[in-house]
Amino acid sequence: MILLIAAEKGGVGKSTIAVNLAVHLGHNGVDAVLLDSDGQATAARFAERRDEARLSPAVPCIQRNGDVAPTLRDLERRYQVVIVDAGGRDSREMRSAMAVANLLLVPTRASQADLETFPKINELIGLARGVNHELKAVAVLSMAPSNPVIREVEDARELLAGFDQLSLADTVIRERKVYRDALLAGKGVIELDNGQARAEIQLLTQEFFDLS
Repeated sequence: MILLIAAEKGGVGKSTIAVNLAVHLGHNGVDAVLLDSDGQATAARFAERRDEARLSPAVPCIQRNGDVAPTLRDLERRYQVVIVDAGGRDSREMRSAMAVANLLLVPTRASQADLETFPKINELIGLARGVNHELKAVAVLSMAPSNPVIREVEDARELLAGFDQLSLADTVIRERKVYRDALLAGKGVIELDNGQARAEIQLLTQEFFDLS
């Protein structure tokens, strides 16, 4: 399976979701690999820190730019799950990955500035489905306010319902410091003592993977 995590805007938690899914899948015996096609190389640096700390399970990561489709097809033959961390913009990397991915997750903050990028991503998904009819695309509300009084999440759900190429994930990833701490330590939040963040990653994984 090829899972692409991409967005039209940076700073929405793409790399955080990518590495946490990779770690959680690894703990469940899934042979997963990261492909970092983002120039910021956040996922690649995470994998380096994890290797240096000799943490288990290992999370292999390779970096590629340009047309990543041939690399993804090769990796798909050797791993159960390939997780692609693409840059936060329309790029050759994102478009070529869309052409071969099984699942696209589009993280977004529940803010007007982020949601305004969705007409473009909705259009790109429609174009990608012209060559990749099996592509499933799902928006994920990420870095959402942890204060339940704030209505941003509900407002975002209503707005995202208007895009025909995307569905909306049930799981919401909240803004929590533990995600930043884990990233810098080369760990997944499921390896730290924060039950709320752990539950979010477990629920997101269960939404798209059968770990039974």
